[in-house]
Amino acid sequence: MPDFVREVMTPGAVAVRPDASLVEAARLMRAQDIGDVLVADGQRVVGVLTDRDITVRAVAEGVDPQTASARSVCTPDPLVVSPDDPVEAAVALMRAHAVRRLPVVEDGLPVGVVSLGDLSEAGDPGSALAEISRAEPDPGGRV
Repeated sequence: MPDFVREVMTPGAVAVRPDASLVEAARLMRAQDIGDVLVADGQRVVGVLTDRDITVRAVAEGVDPQTASARSVCTPDPLVVSPDDPVEAAVALMRAHAVRRLPVVEDGLPVGVVSLGDLSEAGDPGSALAEISRAEPDPGGRV
């Protein structure tokens, strides 16, 4: 297993403003082929919004995704790590708080995300989760 978060994280932070609609966020996720975006107020990460959040916290509750904001549905005040933090510290945070991803912040700016998939690829590249994380999405949308 690599020593530092920067060695396992997915670099580049994809973010939306807190007032962005869920439709905007979902379209960005589709365009970037990702399942989550950071919610950033200026350069400060104020939340994490996943495709599951949109589905479970908004659509399933009858909330209009055209008018609902990213801030209203995201997980607020996420735990964050630095690229220079030990990987084991990130793993410990994820275990203790039962989260699947952590924004990576350097000098106050989001620079990436470290996910369970990233950790699986680094720790056990032959594992099923690592292989799934590396796989290209199914163009037919099959599960």
